[in-house]
Amino acid sequence: MKKERLFGKGREYLSGELLEHNVNQDPLLQFMKWLEDAVIAGVPDPSAMALATAGADGKPSVRMVLLKDATAMGFTFFTNYQSRKGTELSVNPHAALLFYWPLLDRQVRVEGLAEQIDGEASDSFFSSRPVGSRIASFISPQSAVIPGRDYLEERFTKVLDDKKPPERPPHWGGYILKPLTYEFWQGRENRLNDRIQYVQVDDKWEIRRLAP
Repeated sequence: MKKERLFGKGREYLSGELLEHNVNQDPLLQFMKWLEDAVIAGVPDPSAMALATAGADGKPSVRMVLLKDATAMGFTFFTNYQSRKGTELSVNPHAALLFYWPLLDRQVRVEGLAEQIDGEASDSFFSSRPVGSRIASFISPQSAVIPGRDYLEERFTKVLDDKKPPERPPHWGGYILKPLTYEFWQGRENRLNDRIQYVQVDDKWEIRRLAP
């Protein structure tokens, strides 16, 4: 395949604008408005977000996870605490999120500190999941090397045959990322994109414009 076909010539971003006078003073409310816009526009998996972490060695890693709640306290997601992201967060709580909604030419970046949520909240969410998802979380040693897919399927079938949905394992639960900065990005014509940043200063959000 020719390189031109792989990378293309790019396209103009003509979906809208983002100006200081029309953003909400509260970054969470601005985020919720944009998330709602993404849902209405039919963006696939609008709550999907890239989660970036780094361990003690400073080497970054990133993967897609699903946002499960967003409040004034922060952004909540769930995972295996023994996975790579869990291991990295245990030694370095600094993390970053990225939401990308291409149908609207929009991105949102959130940076902050992540910490585990309480066990009761993790129990509540785990019990609300489909049985298959609960079993998968129970039997999978996430991020560990395994001999093959048969290893997972055999373990899955064994638990499924027990006819008793598993309880939340202690190595699985939620994190909440508490934001220190937000950035809202709106694609604009000629790559003169709008970038509005919120930075927490003395417990208040300061709004700044960044160069594209």
